[in-house]
Amino acid sequence: MFKQLTPVLVVALVSGCVSTETEQYHKESLAAIKSVETNLSRQVDRLELKISNQSEYIESLEYEIDQLNEQVEHFERKALYQLKKDDQSKASDNAAATPEPIATIPSNEVVLGAIERVTIDAIQKTFDARVDTGAATSSLDASDVEEFERNGKTWVRFHLAEVDSKAEDQNWIEAPVVRFVRIRQATSSEVQRRAVVELWVKVGNIHEKAQFTLADRSQMSHPVLLGREFIRDIAVVDVSRKYIHTEQPKKQ
Repeated sequence: MFKQLTPVLVVALVSGCVSTETEQYHKESLAAIKSVETNLSRQVDRLELKISNQSEYIESLEYEIDQLNEQVEHFERKALYQLKKDDQSKASDNAAATPEPIATIPSNEVVLGAIERVTIDAIQKTFDARVDTGAATSSLDASDVEEFERNGKTWVRFHLAEVDSKAEDQNWIEAPVVRFVRIRQATSSEVQRRAVVELWVKVGNIHEKAQFTLADRSQMSHPVLLGREFIRDIAVVDVSRKYIHTEQPKKQ
């Protein structure tokens, strides 16, 4: 009888071994798959971090390029003005008649002081504005900035921070967004996204549409800044003078 049971026992033992080996193989396969998934996840994390760092680096380079372009434009404007001044001086020296006093600016351009009074057409209010040839774009001290959509385009509404009256409907300025710019402050690594709008403004006899960046100028001395894009081809700046086109506001 023992001889009859022997083949059965052998088959059972063999089956048990095969089952054990199959289970062990499955465990090893699952462990290998899990290890591959873990490695892939780590690689994805590293790639995402690398892409994020590269994006920040690209943004910083774009900001530096914008700053360099502004400096180049400033030096080009300064050099052109100096060339015009030198030409006028040479023409005066070569004149046969008694030379007239040399003009310090081209006769067809308007002179603006370092500070002027600017009227914003949208709300018919006048503010002190700093005229700065070192800044490319003009800017406003905007508060309560709200984005909204109108006719499929992005608009903003805001108040000018210096307006003392209540924030009523007639004090809101609404305008379509021309573009958005990213600004990195010198004292912070944070990149801020700001809207740029176009508004009609008046300075003396100058009545033009200008682009303004909506910014927080609460720490600045004036709520409005007029940059080179507004001044170019229509005016030059005499930084030694103020309120050339308007009277200086009386102190309360």
